[in-house]
Amino acid sequence: MQGFLNLHKPLDWTSHDCIAKVRKLLKMKRVGHAGTLDPKATGVLPIALGKATRLLQYLPGEKAYQATIRLGIQTTTDDLEGEIITSAPCPGLDLENIKTSLSQFIGKIEQIPPSYSAIQVDGKRLYDLARKGEIVEVPVRTVEISLLQVLDWRDGDFPELDIAISCGAGTYIRAIARDLGTILNTGGTLSALIRTQSSSFQLQTSLNFTDLATQIENSTFQPISADTPLQHLKAVILAPESAKKWCQGQKIPLNLAIDNFVRVYETETNFLGVGKLENDLLVPQMVFFEYPN
Repeated sequence: MQGFLNLHKPLDWTSHDCIAKVRKLLKMKRVGHAGTLDPKATGVLPIALGKATRLLQYLPGEKAYQATIRLGIQTTTDDLEGEIITSAPCPGLDLENIKTSLSQFIGKIEQIPPSYSAIQVDGKRLYDLARKGEIVEVPVRTVEISLLQVLDWRDGDFPELDIAISCGAGTYIRAIARDLGTILNTGGTLSALIRTQSSSFQLQTSLNFTDLATQIENSTFQPISADTPLQHLKAVILAPESAKKWCQGQKIPLNLAIDNFVRVYETETNFLGVGKLENDLLVPQMVFFEYPN
């Protein structure tokens, strides 16, 4: 059982809970995930099975979400899980003004992650420090947002805005909600979040636990091929003798104008692993296929 599972994470489950459940259902220990989702978020959670856990580091970072932002409220966690810091009705907000404010988030931006996040400062998680009441300077990071589109708007004392977001790795949607509220001078917090895409995994093809359990019971479950999420990397096909040497850890001479990671094959379908071209040599980085002696 080697490959990937496109899991639809349920509400109120941690990503770790999901890993534990998959291990139990598939009766295997070697299971990992990419891109942690908060318990109150749902949607796509890529799961790696077996040796594919070593491929997680090569997945592309692109992600997409549907988020609901509630204006007029600011919380300690930047979502509804936290304590309310400020709460003030803000009826009569102009949607066009909100759209103009949202345009400030497009492109490469500087973002301060939420205080309650898994980022480490001096070896300690921010959420651990926040729970102890310790105030630390949260490091600013550069993130990239390629799409931010308004899907729906519900007016009222505490209006809500539904948006679609496409972004790169490391982007905190809670921080966007918080910062939009700051720009509008109303306060803002995230009230709902669905991840619709992570790497090449899409929400419409994800499996929930009921679907997964049924497929396992019926012996119809098949993991996604290990190389399927790696299509953003160029492919290199080796001759059989070179393929064997490469799988044994040897560097293979290869003159290609590529300075990056590549997918390595023996044939078009026999995926061997991930290599990197350095000084006209194909260097093994992760050998997925064990070549028979």
